[in-house]
Amino acid sequence: MLILLTSLVVLVHGYHPYAEDGGLYVAGIRKVLDPDLYGLHAEFVTAPLRYSLFAPIMAGLVRASRLPLPYLLLAVYAVSAWLTLFAAWRLATHITENASGRLGAVTLLACWFALPVAGTSLLWMDPYVTARSFSTPFTLLALGAAMEAVAAPHRSSRRAWLQSCGWLALAFLLHPLMAGYASLAIVLLAMLGSSRRSVHLGGPLALAGAALLAAIVLQASTPPESAAYLQVAMTRTYWFLSQWAWYERVGAVVPLLVIARLGLRGPGQGKVLLSKTTLILGGGSLLMALVFARQSLAVHAVARLQPLRCLQQVYGVMVLLLGAWLGERWLARRPLHWCALVAVAAGALLVAERRTYPASAHLELPWSPPVNPWEQSFLWARDHTPKQALFALDARYITRGKDEDAQLFRAIAERNALADYSKDGGEAAIAPTLTTAWMQGQTAQANLERENDRARQTALRPLGVTWVILEAASPTAWNCPYSNSTVKVCRLP
Repeated sequence: MLILLTSLVVLVHGYHPYAEDGGLYVAGIRKVLDPDLYGLHAEFVTAPLRYSLFAPIMAGLVRASRLPLPYLLLAVYAVSAWLTLFAAWRLATHITENASGRLGAVTLLACWFALPVAGTSLLWMDPYVTARSFSTPFTLLALGAAMEAVAAPHRSSRRAWLQSCGWLALAFLLHPLMAGYASLAIVLLAMLGSSRRSVHLGGPLALAGAALLAAIVLQASTPPESAAYLQVAMTRTYWFLSQWAWYERVGAVVPLLVIARLGLRGPGQGKVLLSKTTLILGGGSLLMALVFARQSLAVHAVARLQPLRCLQQVYGVMVLLLGAWLGERWLARRPLHWCALVAVAAGALLVAERRTYPASAHLELPWSPPVNPWEQSFLWARDHTPKQALFALDARYITRGKDEDAQLFRAIAERNALADYSKDGGEAAIAPTLTTAWMQGQTAQANLERENDRARQTALRPLGVTWVILEAASPTAWNCPYSNSTVKVCRLP
């Protein structure tokens, strides 16, 4: 059944290996495989590698398996989807003892695999491979083992706690931030599940006080931020609840209400314990963001840690509880009801996926040539320009380019480019040392499509740019050896 549901995940949510954060990680893997790639100024390629072993591990798998990276990425995507569903099944066993309930929980999760998480700029799981592709199932397995440890007799609980710590350690190796928030959930779970009244009642309060004190110390000890960095930080609107649209705020609160309604009532000590843990974690992250992640503050050290990412766990528990409730009450042994659930729940996400990637194939498989015109131009750049070439594109090509579909240039072209507004801006917001390079990229590429050739050359030549990608309608007299209906690749004279 998990294999069938994994196939459902891939068929419904698609596969876009070089889009969004997937492109960031692929560029990092390519850099590990070929240190000469992207030239000397590859700060935005290496930035995601600072605290994660994901890229070196993936590079090691490429060398050991001798598979081309695109084929390995597809295999890893399928394995990570299966592992996530397996981990969810294990966690669902602590929510309900009903077989239909467990199957309903995992089926709904498969249908909503790529569900947007409120206004956090996260999907619950991505249709591409990143460090979260494995840190998420590892943290789910750690949480399930912790629940088993709390429920087991004292002698048996030691083994379960060791398993939980082992899964959590693997998650830390890949994505320390998400693993850190998962560790808070597990500590909270252990406190709430303790038979000692002092730990059960006082532990969560002590943990909340420690988190509050840590946030205060972090804010107070962080040096003042430069005016240039503040410009970068303000572009990350998903850090700040005040910048969320009303429906995004609703999306942060409704899952908590669903968990309270479905998780705190009815039989099942494990279900109640998991729900209480999730409610406290989710509510605490919202409160932390309201107090410490505000645009008006002098420093944004806590905002950089993105406490609202805890909502990913909230959404996962909500979906499992809702699916378990549907499985017990409505699905049971009714095949037509199961078909209706998959058709409605998966159909909604399928429509959303096609609206997100309208100009790209639903499944971008390694043996199929891309249909996206931007990807086609990026591949031409890979095959016809020197390895050390430096490109310029419109600073907001990822979000503003027609039919671009958030396909990342560096991952596909295997060439370096000046910093873009979207993804490189996210890296600069987390790592302030990248601020200057990011600002240079924004200034040089701000009006790239509308400027004349002389202005373009004046802005780009001092930065070492040798090639430019422009939209097809942009006027230029430069030599453009490649063009299609949407974009063209031009050489600086």
